[in-house]
Amino acid sequence: MVKTVDLSEPNATLAELVSLVSSGTQVVVTQDGNPVARLVPVDALIEARIPDLHPGAFEPSEDCDTPLPDEFWAGEA
Repeated sequence: MVKTVDLSEPNATLAELVSLVSSGTQVVVTQDGNPVARLVPVDALIEARIPDLHPGAFEPSEDCDTPLPDEFWAGEA
């Protein structure tokens, strides 16, 4: 279910919107009829990491742990 709330309508409090999101309702915030934000549960933002999903996609160079020269830190490099 999706509920649309316009910023110009002071009919919904933040607590009410968070309660709706917690119960599974997607809340879309609009301004002048244009969507500007979507409220989603935090769990929807956290994706499980899958180890070795792309093996070999990244190969560090042999000198990846070599300290950077002083010129780099001085902004001269």
